Amino acid sequence: MAKAAVKANASSAERRPAQAGRNVSAKNVKVEVLPPAERMSLRAPEASLAALSKALGLTLPIKPKSSVAKAGRTALWLGPDEWFVIDEAGKDPLADCAKVTALHSAVGISHRNVAFAVTGAAAAAAINAGCPQDLSLKAFPVGAASRTILGKCEIVLLRTADDAFRVECWRSFSDYVFTFLSEASSDAAA
Repeated sequence: MAKAAVKANASSAERRPAQAGRNVSAKNVKVEVLPPAERMSLRAPEASLAALSKALGLTLPIKPKSSVAKAGRTALWLGPDEWFVIDEAGKDPLADCAKVTALHSAVGISHRNVAFAVTGAAAAAAINAGCPQDLSLKAFPVGAASRTILGKCEIVLLRTADDAFRVECWRSFSDYVFTFLSEASSDAAA
């Protein structure tokens, strides 16, 4: 009998994304958890970029602090030979890169990360409460991306609009990042 009960409970188990459903709104800023996405860490030499770009369906950016987006997929430049690829269209960038024979390293990190949207007129001020990067539109325009810090942890930051950012962090730090952004939002709204 106990075995049957365990089996019934196991079949009804549901995996919930970290921080799912959490959001906070303050005057001029909102923080919300973004839906799950496919993510990949990509490393490759310059000679492999054309083949990888073709496989991914977008041209990998080669300028510091830049990103490229197309059809629900975004590639962020993190270093001279490093990109962070996010796919929100339900496609698998890792599978696309598996077909490429040019030298590269692609690692799926979909379940490692959690993403937050920080939006509103005070979004940059909320993030700057713990991030030393200049987030003015001139220094960090729409499409700008970088690996940086927020408080005590590493994040990947992408500006998606004049008043909107995507904050990516490791799932083990997601509660800290959400709490930090929530408190900073309240301060920025004051």
